[in-house]
Amino acid sequence: MDRIDDQGLVTEGLQAAGQGRILLIACGALAREVLALRDMNGWSHMDLQCLPAILHNHPEKIPDAVERAVTEAGDAYDRVFVLYADCGTGGLLQARCAALGVEMLQGPHCYSFFEGNAAFAARDEMTAFYLTDFLVRQFDAFVTKPLGLDRHPELRDMYFGNYETLVYQAQTDDPELTEKARACADFLGLAFERRFTGYGDLEAALTQF
Repeated sequence: MDRIDDQGLVTEGLQAAGQGRILLIACGALAREVLALRDMNGWSHMDLQCLPAILHNHPEKIPDAVERAVTEAGDAYDRVFVLYADCGTGGLLQARCAALGVEMLQGPHCYSFFEGNAAFAARDEMTAFYLTDFLVRQFDAFVTKPLGLDRHPELRDMYFGNYETLVYQAQTDDPELTEKARACADFLGLAFERRFTGYGDLEAALTQF
């Protein structure tokens, strides 16, 4: 059985690579969703390797981390698909993937492809702060503590004063996560909106394989 730690890393359950297999190199924040889609659809030809989700706090490190994973895979897989969008790399990840000859997800970040890139772009929201299922679960580890809000709550308005709404993009219909997301909005002093996105363009991208 696959096991996921609090960084989204898959620690067991991968099958040995072999002829005809596809390697998915993913952000750890997508681990649950990718495994759910793989198992739901019977995509047994896909193996998943997750990189630490905390790399999103240092996006300049993502291209090198992805390149190492692609290089280490060698010729063990017929195809490698990178399950990152641009994710704050300013186009560097796209350029790196092109140089490596591997495909990657389209879109600026996971908030976009979960909602659907076209729908997200059409909204053109400038005052929304987004959370996914993963970020609701790991709100303290990825928001509260890195920004020092646990030690200096007065910093909240400096970081979030230009936001108006916390938008929870729900991949699953989980009342407990919804209430936790609402509490996150209250903590940040923002209005709350829940959108059930499901897997969005992530599912569409994986289906093509």
